[in-house]
Amino acid sequence: MISAHTTTSEDPTSTSTKFNESILCSNDDLSSTVVSSVDTQNIGLTDQPWAVVVWNDPINLMSYVTYVFQKLFGYSKEKATKLMLDVHNKGRAVVSQGTRERAEMDVYRLHVHGLWATLEKSS
Repeated sequence: MISAHTTTSEDPTSTSTKFNESILCSNDDLSSTVVSSVDTQNIGLTDQPWAVVVWNDPINLMSYVTYVFQKLFGYSKEKATKLMLDVHNKGRAVVSQGTRERAEMDVYRLHVHGLWATLEKSS
C-alpha cells in the first residue's frame, strides 16, 4: 500500500501530495512480483487478431453501406457489395481484421458513418 499525506504551503489554496517513500521501498519486492505475474499473463493480448463486425440495421440503404465499405476499406465494388449482402441477409459480416487498436479505429470510423459495428476476438 502507498500512503500519501497532504501538506499546505504558505498559500492556503495550494496543496501538494507527498508519498511516503519508506512504504514504497518496503513494497518493492512485492510490487515487482505482482507486475511480472500480470505481464506474463497479458503477453500478446493486443497482438491477437480482432474482427470488426458490421450488423444489419433498418436505417441505412444497401447502396450507402456498399459506399462506406469502399470508402473506408478501399474494397472493390464487388467485394463491398458481397459484404453488404452478408450484412443484409445474414445479419452481420466481418469487414476487417487486425490488431485490437486497428479494429477499434475501424469500429469508430464505421460509427462516424452511421453503421452499427462491434469488435470481437477472431477465432
